[in-house]
Amino acid sequence: MRIAVGGIMHESNTFNHRPTPLEAFRVQRGDELVSWWRDTPHEAGGFIAGAERFGYELFPTLMAQATPGGTVTREALEGLTRELLDRLARAPQLDGLLLALHGAMASELHSDADGEVIRRLREQVGADFPLVVTHDFHANVSQQVVELSTALIIYKSYPHLDHRERGLQAASVIARTIKGEIKPVQALVKPPMLLNIVHQNTNVPPMDRVMAAARALEKQPAIVAASVAGGYQYADVPELGPAAVVVTDGAPALAQQGARQLADRLWSIRERLQFKLPDVARAVREASASDRAPVILVDMGDNIGGGSSGDSTFILHELLRQGVTGWVVVLADPEAVAACARAGVGAALRLAVGGKRDSLHGQPVAVSGRVKCLHDGRYEENEVRHDGQRYHDQGLTALLELGDPPAERASYLLLTSRRQTPFSLQQLLSVGLQPARQRALVVKAAIAYRAAYETIAGAIIEIDSPGLTAVNPARFRYRRAPALWGLPASANTEEGKYDKPH
Repeated sequence: MRIAVGGIMHESNTFNHRPTPLEAFRVQRGDELVSWWRDTPHEAGGFIAGAERFGYELFPTLMAQATPGGTVTREALEGLTRELLDRLARAPQLDGLLLALHGAMASELHSDADGEVIRRLREQVGADFPLVVTHDFHANVSQQVVELSTALIIYKSYPHLDHRERGLQAASVIARTIKGEIKPVQALVKPPMLLNIVHQNTNVPPMDRVMAAARALEKQPAIVAASVAGGYQYADVPELGPAAVVVTDGAPALAQQGARQLADRLWSIRERLQFKLPDVARAVREASASDRAPVILVDMGDNIGGGSSGDSTFILHELLRQGVTGWVVVLADPEAVAACARAGVGAALRLAVGGKRDSLHGQPVAVSGRVKCLHDGRYEENEVRHDGQRYHDQGLTALLELGDPPAERASYLLLTSRRQTPFSLQQLLSVGLQPARQRALVVKAAIAYRAAYETIAGAIIEIDSPGLTAVNPARFRYRRAPALWGLPASANTEEGKYDKPH
């Protein structure tokens, strides 16, 4: 039994007008894929571990990932898909394919880019070839993906900590399918509602109960997999919204029933999904007055993991205006990094930081400080964290110290050459910072940072800040997302059941 493994993963923010080109993707091919991902908590690591556990030979193709950003260019999607198809065409006899797709990838030509990849695969490998797909919890699941895949498995946690487990689950499903032990069929139900990212933490109510219901369904003998996707609200696409997907062993009616049951669970919590977060000025005042350091200030409008710029200055400006000290702010600003590198370690300089990528995330802020450290930007995370990756590279990095030590008085700007999601404390520890000693830490995230930062947090303040990933949908103009505007419900729902969009 020989199974190919691979993936093309991107979370595409369609409100971000900077497209994601081919060169933005980090790609591992062939044996490099295995060596890079084998020991990671990513689903690719689960695919690889599944070879030994379930007795198949691996055929690695390619694994491509890019930091969330604007829609994927036509050239990038074409190039990566063509290479995947070519590698499969040149492979020895294959019995199946395990494929990691994010589920919220959109390209310049295809709102459902993940579905387009699968469509082209089906054209090449045929309708009966076992193809098991994994999706991120933030997938906007499409009917095309469900119809063309043998089975779809979706992460059950946010922060995402179960990548590897889902990869192993997918490996089990494909191995059992190839051996003829099961005949997967699946169903999709999408209630027309927006599950705001601020409420998607699966460790707390109301989502913990929904995910518990999915796990309970999987205990039924005929149910192979039960998944819930929270959806990705920063994509103006017809597929927008949460979803329920249930895979059964040859029982389509049971799959439909189970998916509807999970969709009903989602619909039942809609009245609990209101949110009221402080604006930037109020949040900074609360942090300054708090005696529970460090306070984590969550810049939800500049959530790098949601495709934002990583250089928003609204919170930095307010920290300086209110005279708060003892904070750490990370900004993606290659120009500022270059200025620090030219000045050298120990040099004092004044420069404008942040607010350079677009006009949505504030203006550059003038700061004066001392170059405390220059770093190559590479660090390693050995704990299970949200993105499932072990090795990180944010490019040449400069640490600018504002004010005088000790640490509880000094403030720090960590300036990076590349946008880097704040999913690991090693981002700060690698440059000598002791985050637990600071008064406030600003994270450009939504929920995913919690797996790392909750371990040291004294308090957490989520902020209704402006930006490409603002949590208030009223800040955006949706044109292609029918679920938000009360258009007819999916054919998978009972007529009239979901009569009010939320």
